Amino acid sequence: MALSFFSPPALPIHRITCQALSVAVPSVAVAPLPVNPNSSLSCALNCTHFQSCSGCTQEYNLHHPVVIDEAIGFFNKLGIKDFSFDSCRLWGWRCRAKLAVRGSSTNPLIGLYEEGTHNVVDIPDCKSHHPNINAAVQLLKKGIIELNVEPYDEDQGTGDLRYVQMAVTTHDTSLPIPERYKNGKVQVSLVWNSRSENSANTGKLNALANFLWGNGGPKRKVHLIHSVWANFQTSSNNIIFGNRWRHLLGERDFWEHIGGIDVSLVPSSFGQANTRAFDSLLRKLQKYVPQGASVVDLYAGAGVIGLSLAVSRKCRSVKCVEVNKESRQSFEKTVERLPTNVESNISWHHADASIFRFTLW
Repeated sequence: MALSFFSPPALPIHRITCQALSVAVPSVAVAPLPVNPNSSLSCALNCTHFQSCSGCTQEYNLHHPVVIDEAIGFFNKLGIKDFSFDSCRLWGWRCRAKLAVRGSSTNPLIGLYEEGTHNVVDIPDCKSHHPNINAAVQLLKKGIIELNVEPYDEDQGTGDLRYVQMAVTTHDTSLPIPERYKNGKVQVSLVWNSRSENSANTGKLNALANFLWGNGGPKRKVHLIHSVWANFQTSSNNIIFGNRWRHLLGERDFWEHIGGIDVSLVPSSFGQANTRAFDSLLRKLQKYVPQGASVVDLYAGAGVIGLSLAVSRKCRSVKCVEVNKESRQSFEKTVERLPTNVESNISWHHADASIFRFTLW
């Protein structure tokens, strides 16, 4: 999540420097949000993978996560009394997932690591995933089996497919707004165990990409797959993505509508998993920023927070600071789609906000 700072235009502008710090906040007694005991079962996860999968830690009262009481205490300590929580969707909310691929070509496992281990828990019926992520995972499994694709073996460093990232775009202007979410299309990024597209095993990569596109692309009755990308990674560490990406099939540009603007996200750039909750958060945030303010968006990613404020609050200037240089491409494409009447001084800066001091304005 990005951190944003703003200065109201009515005040004299001073030169300010900022450095991100870790701050220990004492625990305080707080009054928790009221919970209706009768709603516990109606807001239950009801997921067959709960406990074996490390992805979810709360099974009941999904409308009131345990962390909310901690957040209330944190903000009370800072003098913020109007903290509110909007759960949005309780099931099927996750529109972005990075999943490990293990097992065998005849029995592939696609899911998350069991807590404290590198044993992959297969989660085909995940209740948190957008349903089309689960559908795309099932299609990928079918392709692995039919094409004899070997999942990665960590101990031996062998195999073909290491991880997969599934990202859903729910912004399809050809559909009525109420139908867009359930008809979201999935951008599939295959993390391949090779140095580049010229390696010996990339024949299977292309075959797998063609399988996904042929069985889930626009010529099928159900258009499931938005695009297929490849990432090449041979490192033995725990870093999921390598530095080399290739667009294989489908649409190159991935767009979502968040905070009142069209946002471009390449597979390598950071994106929030809960699209609807993030949109709700941005629209609430906009009410707190004065018209014409100057904004610095730290840990900005593609700059979604800062750019949404540039449009909604007619900011004087917006500076986005991000350590991942791959995010700049998404930032620039998003800026190109901003309304023509936006007059903010908008810029993107490649820097690590946690280490370097820099001038805000």
